[in-house]
Amino acid sequence: MQPRNMSMSGVVDLAAVKAAQEAKTKAEQARAEAARHGGTGAVSPADLVIDVDEAGFESEVLQRSTEVPVVIDFWAEWCEPCKQLSPVLERLAVEYGGRFLLAKIDVDANQMLMQQFGVQGIPAVFAVVAGQALPLFQGAAGEAQIRQTLDQLVQVAEERFGLTGLVVDPEAQPGAARPAAEERPAGPHDAALEAAVRALDAGDLGGAVQSYKNVLAEDPGNTEAKLGLAQAELLQRVQDADPQKVRQDAADKPGDAQAQIAAADLDLVGGHVEDAFGRLIDTVRVTAGDDRDAVRVRLLELFEVVGADDPRVTAARRALARALF
Repeated sequence: MQPRNMSMSGVVDLAAVKAAQEAKTKAEQARAEAARHGGTGAVSPADLVIDVDEAGFESEVLQRSTEVPVVIDFWAEWCEPCKQLSPVLERLAVEYGGRFLLAKIDVDANQMLMQQFGVQGIPAVFAVVAGQALPLFQGAAGEAQIRQTLDQLVQVAEERFGLTGLVVDPEAQPGAARPAAEERPAGPHDAALEAAVRALDAGDLGGAVQSYKNVLAEDPGNTEAKLGLAQAELLQRVQDADPQKVRQDAADKPGDAQAQIAAADLDLVGGHVEDAFGRLIDTVRVTAGDDRDAVRVRLLELFEVVGADDPRVTAARRALARALF
């Protein structure tokens, strides 16, 4: 029931990425199957806003987040700002036509979920995408700001996790189950990729690295293996690091390429994506030759960990180009 990560920053949850990719495939198959039988495989607009409690969190939020981004509205009956925000979110859930699902959680009745998400005050709005949780905003927010946040959320969900959302049909009956899809045939590298994820979960970073390299040797363009290898190698680099010493060295040696590279790795593992990128871009500006090239290469590796479609990567690429040229 507990959320996995409170930010989309940093290390990619590869199991969630794989689940999202499979969910997308199954959803497409389900829609095709429904079309062949004269149906739409769609949900009612009424199904886009749901009330969720602790007992149903895993099935209604975590599992559903592998097919559609789930926006969570933490609210309470006594909260006046909540009464202004919630109707806006409900209206936008319908307007966005299945690009996200709105889950409403009453904090008075679900204190454990409130604590697990670290909610300090309400209204508070979070999202869960492919099993990963992230904060969106807290307190009062204007509709323009909400729309901008939701636009970014659905873009990242589709481009990075392959989540295209739900098909909505105004004529569909509320609560009607969509037809189940047939099982997706196993891919040629599924077993190796699953072994790599199990190795990561068990802390066998060397085994995970080798598994991903084996996949890439046969399929150099495999996106999941590229992401997995970048993540596993990052975790391998920081596994035995002394964080206090690494950060002290970076503070004492602002122009030392290796000191800044080591600190950037820790930044990223800690979820501080912009700090990691900014640190290395600043180091590119003050180094030259082999040192500069080493910093540039590490920055590109960290881009792989976060994901090429992440807007922070796009911004950092532009900043890197300015620093280099």
